[in-house]
Amino acid sequence: MPQITEVVFALFILCLPMITWSQAQNTDQADPYAQQSPTSQNHPAPAAPSDSAAVSLPSPNPAPQDKKDNSQGKQTKRMFGVVPNFAAVSANTQLPPLSTREKFSLAAHDSVTDYSSFTWAGILAAQAMALKSDPELGSGITGYGRYYWRTFTDGVSGTFFTEAIVPALTHEDPRYYTLGKGGFFRRTGYAISQAFVTKTDSGGTSFNFSEVVGNGLEAGLSNAYYPPQERGLSQTAVNFGTQMESAVLNHVVQEFWPDIRRKLLRQK
Repeated sequence: MPQITEVVFALFILCLPMITWSQAQNTDQADPYAQQSPTSQNHPAPAAPSDSAAVSLPSPNPAPQDKKDNSQGKQTKRMFGVVPNFAAVSANTQLPPLSTREKFSLAAHDSVTDYSSFTWAGILAAQAMALKSDPELGSGITGYGRYYWRTFTDGVSGTFFTEAIVPALTHEDPRYYTLGKGGFFRRTGYAISQAFVTKTDSGGTSFNFSEVVGNGLEAGLSNAYYPPQERGLSQTAVNFGTQMESAVLNHVVQEFWPDIRRKLLRQK
């Protein structure tokens, strides 16, 4: 089974020199976005009124009111235009907890309702076929189709387990809160830790059951639709390790995505 963030992480590695340089330049500077955010930790945003007629998904990136915002720490809905990033929260932003319905809506945005989910699955499927990660699936157009629907199913099931089903049961917040400041190693360590530690709906922190248990459930479910050679306890353990590795890499890329946009892609 392909690593979910392998392609993006390769791009991230290419961006490391510029990111490290920008961190060195900004070490002693104050974070202007932290002062401009209308939803800072000292003034948490009030919960939006419920609307029973429509599913409401709180935006993870509320726009600051100050027009001087330079997009430092600002997340976008997609990374590189093709990787779903709806669960990432911009730096220095506090949001109200998600209801169960909102968690399922978030998972849907990250897996089935946006074009990026289909595009990213296509890229991963092509990569998996090129590497012959599951040779039993064949090659050519037919083989690619087999890779594609399994890759897409992996993504959908994994996203719903980690962002909706398990978080709803454990009352955890499945979103990634960007640190956005500090040195490169501090931010990298923080990003890695978020695969194992997460916020709770009550505002505390806990072991990230959503990520760990959710990825375990996804690895187990894959036994139902992969070839017999790719099933069994040992293969499930390998798949679980791959999913956790992908989660860690994804958080690292999410953490530095605002820097990549501002410093390399010149986007605001």
